[in-house]
Amino acid sequence: MLPTPIKGRGSASNRTSRFDQLQRVAFDDEWDHSEPDDSPARPATLVKNETAKSIISRNDSPDIPFDQSINPYRGCEHGCIYCYARPTHAYLNHSPGLDFETRLYAKHNAAELLRKELSRPSYTPKLIALGANTDPYQPIERRLRITSSILAVLHEFNHPVAITTKSASITHDIDLLAQMASKNLVRVYISVGSLDGEITRTLEPRASAPGARLSALHKLAQAGIPTGVIVAPVIPALTDHDIEQILFSAKDAGAQYAAYVLLRLPLEISELFREWLAAHYPMKEAHVMNLIKQMHGGKIYDSDFRTRMKGSGVFADLIRQRFQKACAKAGLNPDRNAHFSLNTADFCRPTQTGSQGKLF
Repeated sequence: MLPTPIKGRGSASNRTSRFDQLQRVAFDDEWDHSEPDDSPARPATLVKNETAKSIISRNDSPDIPFDQSINPYRGCEHGCIYCYARPTHAYLNHSPGLDFETRLYAKHNAAELLRKELSRPSYTPKLIALGANTDPYQPIERRLRITSSILAVLHEFNHPVAITTKSASITHDIDLLAQMASKNLVRVYISVGSLDGEITRTLEPRASAPGARLSALHKLAQAGIPTGVIVAPVIPALTDHDIEQILFSAKDAGAQYAAYVLLRLPLEISELFREWLAAHYPMKEAHVMNLIKQMHGGKIYDSDFRTRMKGSGVFADLIRQRFQKACAKAGLNPDRNAHFSLNTADFCRPTQTGSQGKLF
């Protein structure tokens, strides 16, 4: 028995995590559930302050173009059903399903921790990515402004940052981002996986509409901020037909760079995505899942660093060729090395009031 979709939420279930000893399984008990008031409850978003112990995460993944990142929030209210960060909520003893988008954690001391880390004499400036896991501009950012406080610290230290978001509310920080861009300290990437409002309404229920994202990209570009578009995720037989139009529209809006990421379904995300497909696109479920398997060597997900982002096989090669040809036609990615080529030479540690430099 499939759970009933909840308006404004990506997941309709709260599947237990892989760490739980007991698993909950929904089944039809043959009781009549047809009463008019039997619609699912609409859970509120709960936000808890988290006092983080460290703020910069590091990775050595060979397929990721950065090794430092900051995530101001854990969980994400955007509710994207495919989000690869969902399984991390299991470490908090929460479900990667509905809990991930309704039980959020805000690192209220993020800016303070970042200032301390950048002030260490041993720290070497390297690109920091914002939005590598959860979206730094998800709806609660409008109220809490944690991402803005992080950017203020990075600007103070002349530290480079790359931002990825699905939210048009990034324009709230456009003045600060423009100042950083004048020093070659920032790149902004807007993620757009589909231009179909009907699909995105349930696929990414609380993210900005595709048109709003492209409008935000245009405003950023007009302010002199280097921008790019990430076509993500590419879902075969569902959103892949939009690849070319997304790239052309992004170029018209002022984007300079582009990348794409194939749909990934690790751990609990696989069943959550199947559940979403069955609820919203039941006639396409088998076809979409079969194509996903074709692009991952017969498996739903392959964690191999060489192929997990782009897939393998005939269909994956076709997507790659379409993307490259569309980028060439649109004039995107004129210099591939420029994506993350940001300035580290001007990094400086501001002198703290009352501090005295070392003599030796």
